Amino acid sequence: MNETIFGAGSMTGNGIVFGQVTHTYRPQRGRPVLALDGVSLEVKEREFVALLGPSGCGKSTLLYLLGGFMPIESGTITVGGKAVTAPGPDRGIVFQNYSLFPWKTVKQNVLYGLEKQRKPKAEREQRAQELIELVHLKGFEDSYPSQLSGGMKQRVAIARTLAIDPVTLLMDEPFGALDAQTRTLMHEELLAIMRRTPKTCVFVTHDVREAVYLADRVAVMTSRPGRIKEIVDTKPSNGISRADYINTPEFTEKVDYLWNLVRDEAIRAQEAH
Repeated sequence: MNETIFGAGSMTGNGIVFGQVTHTYRPQRGRPVLALDGVSLEVKEREFVALLGPSGCGKSTLLYLLGGFMPIESGTITVGGKAVTAPGPDRGIVFQNYSLFPWKTVKQNVLYGLEKQRKPKAEREQRAQELIELVHLKGFEDSYPSQLSGGMKQRVAIARTLAIDPVTLLMDEPFGALDAQTRTLMHEELLAIMRRTPKTCVFVTHDVREAVYLADRVAVMTSRPGRIKEIVDTKPSNGISRADYINTPEFTEKVDYLWNLVRDEAIRAQEAH
């Protein structure tokens, strides 16, 4: 693995370690498909790492293995030194399609995880209201998902995930279905939330600019079978804000560099077909 061109620190604290993770899909019909091949990656505590790569490279598969939604076939995944064997409240996941309960209101959706944790009612209500305000949905507590825009639905999904206070936030192309303007607003929203409630975050995306803007480091994956091709440090230098970072030559340079890495893999994927 080429560790990085722009530099990266060593892992500390309650981080995530992928150790030689391999995964094969075995459909009922057709040949087995090797999706991941010996993926090793470390994510530091409270670090925001984006997984970037061409379609079908195994980004989401890696995230679902981390979430405990699929058995780990070969290799190991640990969170805070503990092996991942099943889903758990320490890992909260936000999907692209919101996955809200359509029959529940905004507040009822946010309360869902807290009720599962059997928190006292007064504590549940207070926590839910705090999160609804955190994602700027005050006044929409009694609205149903069908009455909300895409961006508002995703805010509810984020609030519902944060309600259980996971150590690690897993995000699978959470803004992929949103229009460009709403996506930009959600980027600002997510960064503000992460400042207020810092989490370790693994974020799957196919959008290079999104990855550079949001992440501390970006792990570029090869075309299938997915491996780690390169890890690039994308944190703004000189302590500038993300809002100012996007207008700098440094930002453009890293976007161009990563785009070329992904482009090469996308071409390889096409040639393989």
